[in-house]
Amino acid sequence: MRAMVRFRLPEGGTAELGPGDLIGRLWSAALSIPDPRISEAHAMISLRGEELKLLALRGRFTVDGRSQSGIVLAAGQRISLADGLEILVEEITLPAAVFAIEGDGLPRVVVAGPCSLLTRPRPELVPRLIPEAPAWLWSDGEVWCLSIGGQRRSIVPGDRWELDGLNFRAIGLKLGHAGRTATRLEGAAAPPLRIVARFDTVHLYPQGGEPIALNGLAARIVSEVVSFDGPVPWEVLARELWPAEDDPHILRHKLDVNLSRLRARLREAGMRSDLVRSDGFGHVELFLHEGDGVEDRT
Repeated sequence: MRAMVRFRLPEGGTAELGPGDLIGRLWSAALSIPDPRISEAHAMISLRGEELKLLALRGRFTVDGRSQSGIVLAAGQRISLADGLEILVEEITLPAAVFAIEGDGLPRVVVAGPCSLLTRPRPELVPRLIPEAPAWLWSDGEVWCLSIGGQRRSIVPGDRWELDGLNFRAIGLKLGHAGRTATRLEGAAAPPLRIVARFDTVHLYPQGGEPIALNGLAARIVSEVVSFDGPVPWEVLARELWPAEDDPHILRHKLDVNLSRLRARLREAGMRSDLVRSDGFGHVELFLHEGDGVEDRT
């Protein structure tokens, strides 16, 4: 019950990545590549409908000599992340259903690999093992496992457990329903909005309404999400905004505070406060309605 892609690496080893996994220079990336030509968050594996895709984030990649911002992954592809740094797609696995969990304060989220389940300051599934986390989830290749307080057990869809007073359960998601929320809403009643992002400033032009200008961190948040051109892991976004901060808890707090301020500013101006939102899978995205337009001038 795991969608995954297996890459053959330049040195001859392999790496298996699932939805939400990052390729980049970050030590916490699922495929960490310590090469200065590789961005901290270079690319990401994404499950869209019944396809696994590779999406460019802060870097580009080439396939068959053509620069790409996103491709549907298929066995046999040779993907060049930098000159002389090529990875080969060996195998794609797309099961009929994928493993996911949900719980009190935790939206339904696909478990793609080893994860830590946190409960404070809010329920969150983090795609890496954090030693102090109250629970871990991972697959041994045959079954999914849950460890709470050092006590390990296997879990299957339908199993439930309690952690720090919160209730969680495992579920199986049909593959076609497991992709992330669409970033464009069809047939919306709200008037179309034109967004012009210039990094340190963002101008919003609602049809028939007064335009507003964002600056400072509010503009940076919108501009960063625009430049990523798709859902971006919250930690990747936060590190772009506060590169000198190493503590992920502080990063998350700063991002949450500034997202709240951005939404308040939009509400005050009579605009949609969900323009930038969390997608329920640990990512932040630009939420566009039908007719909206975006100009990336960053």
